[in-house]
Amino acid sequence: ILTILGNSAVLATAVKRSSLLKSPELLTVNLAVADIGMAISMYPLAIASAWNHAWLGGDASCVYYALMGFLFGVCSMMTLCAMAVIRFLVTNSSKSNSKKITKKTVRILITFIWLYSLLWAILPLVGWGYYGPEPFGISCTIAWSKFHNSNNGFSFILSMFLLCTVLPALTIVACYLGIAWKVHKAYQEIQNIDRIPNAAKLEKKLTLMAVLISVGFLSSWTPYAAASFWSIFNSSDSLQPIVTLLPCLFAKSSTAYNPFIYYIFSKTFRREIKELQCCCGWRVHFFSTNNSADTPASMMWSG
Repeated sequence: ILTILGNSAVLATAVKRSSLLKSPELLTVNLAVADIGMAISMYPLAIASAWNHAWLGGDASCVYYALMGFLFGVCSMMTLCAMAVIRFLVTNSSKSNSKKITKKTVRILITFIWLYSLLWAILPLVGWGYYGPEPFGISCTIAWSKFHNSNNGFSFILSMFLLCTVLPALTIVACYLGIAWKVHKAYQEIQNIDRIPNAAKLEKKLTLMAVLISVGFLSSWTPYAAASFWSIFNSSDSLQPIVTLLPCLFAKSSTAYNPFIYYIFSKTFRREIKELQCCCGWRVHFFSTNNSADTPASMMWSG
């Protein structure tokens, strides 16, 4: 519910401000699309299976669930990587060079991200790698236990781990460390805090927001990655079901964090949310056919 409501608000705000969106903000929209796509396509099936105490739908729904999770997960990771690289380029480039990152360039980048994610998601369907149930039995993902059972599973998991997890994560860390060093040196040159230009303060706030988004995603998925890494080298029976279930749930919670981060750091987003709330309130009042809605108390409640 938090994921759908929060990211729907992000998308509604983006649609309303479509003509004013800057190029890097398109990546924020893409991240919201991936988060809400994961929530809509996966979470209802997982919740129903949890209530059923067993997976629903058999092998077909298991493959579908794992494919959706892999598709949207890789898309989110690569989007965060692209955000870090663009923020690094903008921070370390002159104003004229930063303007070269146009909306067309970012749209091409987003298209590449989706194609890259889709390629990795369909590879297990065409014979490289496998999808299978989680150890706790009410979720599906990549069959990590196949790492030792076949050369096919070994090569797929190793390639996926390097190209979809390790390299993007290292790129994100390297970019933000570079940005932090650049900002630190810039602030050292300006001794008086009152003389720091507003543009520099805004750049620092945007960078901090991007860092928190990346940290939220990586920290949410790290316990799941650790549990998956353990199952590569050990039997899945060596871990209790609750030990494998909690990291999976924590990883899925990553889709709900970003709208709260935007709300805290973005005045524009806060203002748009308040306007959306007012519009929704007035619509409720407008479509109400009850005459009692004309009372001052009900008008105040509706507004």
